[in-house]
Amino acid sequence: MSFPDTHSVFNQVPDLLPYDTSDDASLLEGLEREGAQYSRPELRELGDLAGSVEVQEWGRLANENPPILRTHDRYGNRIDEVEFHPHWHDLMSVAVANGLHATPWQCDRAGAHVARAAKFYVWGQADAGHMCPISMTYAAVPALRHNAQLADLYEPLLASTHYDFGLRTPTEKRGLIAGMSMTEKQGGSDVRANTTTATPSTDGTYTIVGHKWFTSAPMSDMFLTLAQSPGGLSCFLLPRVLPDGTRNRIALQRLKDKLGNKSNASSEVEYRGATGWLIGEEGRGVRTIIEMVNMTRLDCVIGSAAGIRNATVRAVHHARHRSAFGAQLVDQPLMRNVLSDLIVESEAATTVMMRLAGATDRSARGDSQETELRRIALAVTKYWVCKRAPSHAAEALECLGGNGYVEDSSMPRLFRESPLMSIWEGSGNVAALDSLRALAKQPDVVEAYFTEVGLAAGADSRFDDAVSRLGKELADRSDIEYRARRVVELMALVFQGSLLIRHGDAAVADAFCASRLGEDWGAAFGTLPTGLDTAAILARI
Repeated sequence: MSFPDTHSVFNQVPDLLPYDTSDDASLLEGLEREGAQYSRPELRELGDLAGSVEVQEWGRLANENPPILRTHDRYGNRIDEVEFHPHWHDLMSVAVANGLHATPWQCDRAGAHVARAAKFYVWGQADAGHMCPISMTYAAVPALRHNAQLADLYEPLLASTHYDFGLRTPTEKRGLIAGMSMTEKQGGSDVRANTTTATPSTDGTYTIVGHKWFTSAPMSDMFLTLAQSPGGLSCFLLPRVLPDGTRNRIALQRLKDKLGNKSNASSEVEYRGATGWLIGEEGRGVRTIIEMVNMTRLDCVIGSAAGIRNATVRAVHHARHRSAFGAQLVDQPLMRNVLSDLIVESEAATTVMMRLAGATDRSARGDSQETELRRIALAVTKYWVCKRAPSHAAEALECLGGNGYVEDSSMPRLFRESPLMSIWEGSGNVAALDSLRALAKQPDVVEAYFTEVGLAAGADSRFDDAVSRLGKELADRSDIEYRARRVVELMALVFQGSLLIRHGDAAVADAFCASRLGEDWGAAFGTLPTGLDTAAILARI
């Protein structure tokens, strides 16, 4: 007896791969606007690689085979090694070779930090986890420069384009990776509650004793850490291997079993009389290390924008190739609303990310106005863009229906990754309160912010009304901490709106102002008001 073929495959979506992750209008427009158009050929090459079948497989395997902690060798000797899947090292090698870490700090060319941000964005769509040590290495340099001797010794190696994994004396390696170790179990974000101690030694070093609750990338060559010295909470550099070739007394206790970010190792560590070098002055550790935190906050925005873009591309691709109820999904009115809304969110995130990268670049070159703008704009953007990523990922996943809930689609990995950037380097409340602190203590940042958003004044009545509402919110100081999230959200939306009005696609800017700044905004994605040019918005992808 013969049976009919029950497994004919039809109405399934063709594979998205390969594709160029740099083929992104908002990104490329920002690249030119912020002065790094010269990096376009390198960006295209990296985007082609990131979206290749091979590299996407690297990311999958690195996440499905997470790192393993080896505390001891077979003879019982303490080794504190982290074992990674080989493709983790492949991903790291490409990132370092392309200067996604500290290389811009050694480059005098204007736009170097913008080019780096764009590369970080396109390469991060291959795997988010390995971008953590890349980000921390980038961010370590401004803090390290508070000790000129250490900066002279290590900065060229941190900026090197050679990935040189393994425990050896730092100055004998071709390149270095840096990490950060601040959080303790009793304090979390309240680092002033830290109990780790730093005792001065006669040779100018300090002996560090304590337990750190969350240290990312523990296989890094060196860490910036906070400890209580005689002069108060201070910042220290701790290499894993000391200049004499012996191992520093840093013990890895366990790796954290995280929701996402599986390819990256995050750990608890103990400092058992470890040797550290002071960075900056005693008692000014928070002020010193905050320069590192501010740089990693920029990368939190970039990472969220990259995840939002990745999810958007996958959702639109699915809808263009899948039929339901007699028509392509992309032609169904409600799905067009959802997809258009996802694109608007993505373009707003990418546009503001590139503006902040430009501010970082100009600030690094001494532009005080850009420094003031970056101080407040980064704080409010870190809060909002990172907060939007999880809801965006969930909606994009839903566009694929049950297929999106299956690991093969890559959407679950994007979804699990999405909350992380809102937690790292200051969760939502910390970011919102930090924004209010800057507004209260640094009047220049308020002026810089309103000067920037004022450049879009008069172009859209909905935007002008939002600026007016924001002024009233800020003028009312009563219960402002209670209202902090609402105030900071509005600041972020106004900032994004001003950029889209001035620089973005007209249809995207119109949709953004109508839905994010107007009164007709539903809480869910796919609630754009009628009358918008969704065809033009969808044409952006």
